Amino acid sequence: MMENRLLDNLHSIRGRIEASAVKSGRSADAVTLIAVTKYVNFQTTMLLAEAGQVDFGESRPQVLWEKAEGLEADAIRWHMIGHLQRNKVDRTLPLCSLIHSVDSRRLLRSIDSAAGKLERQCECLLEVNISGESAKHGFQSDELESVLNDTAELKNVRVRGLMGMASLTGDLKTNQKEFGQLRELRDRLLGLQSENIDLSELSMGMSSDFEQAIEEGATLVRIGSVLFDGVND
Repeated sequence: MMENRLLDNLHSIRGRIEASAVKSGRSADAVTLIAVTKYVNFQTTMLLAEAGQVDFGESRPQVLWEKAEGLEADAIRWHMIGHLQRNKVDRTLPLCSLIHSVDSRRLLRSIDSAAGKLERQCECLLEVNISGESAKHGFQSDELESVLNDTAELKNVRVRGLMGMASLTGDLKTNQKEFGQLRELRDRLLGLQSENIDLSELSMGMSSDFEQAIEEGATLVRIGSVLFDGVND
């Protein structure tokens, strides 16, 4: 039965998250599971919510709009984890708890402007291209200090940390090394924290490598395929 398989998967992943957190000297509460629902429908998403899953991620703004507006569940927190174009900021911002994928200064300014219109602060992460792959979005590591200095001047944006994706072609050892490099980068930038920059979050790790990411300090893991393994819509 689809529901039983889904709940079994959720329980298994939570157990693996806890084990990895303990291995890294932290509690399971230090790591937030984000269920990436881009390949599943409303019914499956609601089954997860009814099972106590709170945080959900989408990589396409239009799909996030549809699900967030259609589900209308107060207990759900939506995360924008994919590339966000500036012309989609106004509609996305009111529906999101956290934007993981801020990858340019222009996008930062657009978010600041949209958040100002809503009279709220937008919480976001700066995406870093930790693998150096040309196909990926994200800031280069050596420009983060300048970006954070500029961000400190924005009134309606709060940077909570960094997000990164490991190499698409790397093995687990390579991925773990890249996650460690992102954590080390974050640690070097801690001195730039200000009223709207706290750098407490590290969003890294997906279905194939989230355990390695947790061992390197991930606080947010984005899991889709392994969560829905064997589940048919």
